[in-house]
Amino acid sequence: MVLIFDVTEGSPAYNAGIKPGDYIVAVNGNDINDVLDYSFYTTEPKLRIRIHREADLFDVLIRKAQYADLGLQFETFLMDKQRTCNNKCIFCFVDQVPPGLRETLYFKDDDARMSFISGSYITLTNLDDKDVDRIVKMKTSPMNISVHTTNPKLRVKMLSNKFAGKAMDIMRRFADAGIKMNCQIVLCKGINDGDELGRTMNDLESLCPGLNSVSVVPAGITKYREKLFPLKSYTPEDCGVIIEQVRKFADKCLEKYGERLFYCGDELYIKAGMKLPRPSEYGGYPQLENGVGMMASMYEEFEAELRHIDVYKDAPYRQVTIATGQAAYEFICMLVDRLVSSCKNLSCKVYMIKNEFFGSDITVSGLITGQDLLSQLKYTALGERLYIPAVMLRHEQDMFLDNMTLKELSDALDIEIRTVSNDGAEFIQALLS
Repeated sequence: MVLIFDVTEGSPAYNAGIKPGDYIVAVNGNDINDVLDYSFYTTEPKLRIRIHREADLFDVLIRKAQYADLGLQFETFLMDKQRTCNNKCIFCFVDQVPPGLRETLYFKDDDARMSFISGSYITLTNLDDKDVDRIVKMKTSPMNISVHTTNPKLRVKMLSNKFAGKAMDIMRRFADAGIKMNCQIVLCKGINDGDELGRTMNDLESLCPGLNSVSVVPAGITKYREKLFPLKSYTPEDCGVIIEQVRKFADKCLEKYGERLFYCGDELYIKAGMKLPRPSEYGGYPQLENGVGMMASMYEEFEAELRHIDVYKDAPYRQVTIATGQAAYEFICMLVDRLVSSCKNLSCKVYMIKNEFFGSDITVSGLITGQDLLSQLKYTALGERLYIPAVMLRHEQDMFLDNMTLKELSDALDIEIRTVSNDGAEFIQALLS
């Protein structure tokens, strides 16, 4: 049962006499324990809700439009505690974060409910049969799954969890139930690449049509790995080999299913010094949040907006600066060069920020800290305004990973700072508007 925190005045629940402090025990005979139960069982137009109020237990009948909201509010979004990860993955990024930062950076999420609701990835290791049964019954699709390897013994080793070897059995149940799956493979050099990667791709393909997409990305390795499993970084040559292996497999899938299904992260192409695939090769960008196709998507949007550059012809002349990570630096420079050549009222300098905080192997913009921005931009000419990628900040858009706030950085650099999302049209609009 779940505790009701508040009731919206005039709502179906309010009119039925449900009050804050009541507990929902069941709906139409189904136990309610969290947001999935509540969302699934309250869609019907006729509800019998069992309420626990102090010492009383009684039923309330409600009629409403199908899918209409009951008007109940709960203390937490999940109506329950968020499940944490029980693994000790050999490549876990959280284990490579230095001490002393905000508490949320050390929280390891592995909650199937969040996978469905917000798109986070889960390992399946903390699901019991009852959890799997509920997902199958509710058809909570898509599910986002961190696979890494389908070799049961190797997966147990990589995740340091004796239950990790059951992943394919669970995913087959999902596939048989018509649940779509987005999967990710985080590669560790010499461990789950090569022949093991081939095995994993073959096993995942067997889940079709339940398989929606798979991202293949390299493990992020920071300088804080003392006493952790020894991992080596991929060389440019290694990245080229991985890309070719995945590309050949994806070509077969394209011929067989009409979709490539398997996609390498942008970081692999950048490290290999290889040209990124065309936007049309990303199949609608199903793995964008995993860094797959982010640059292709942004370029596509940029080119579309650039065709309307005349809209900005009367914009005042501006001198601005962009700061970005190493991985995106050349790409952002290319966009800026194209924009400046098409719009004579803009001067823009791009600065590449090296990740001193986490180490040189970390090149993505999303892991740049405020102190690295400050130390590397403090004595540079920044013009009228500084732009940074929005991914450098947490979801609240006010703080970097090292706890420095956007205002603190703005005050220290004595310049206005604006964030820009990974959107090509917004990129142009922000620089010129």
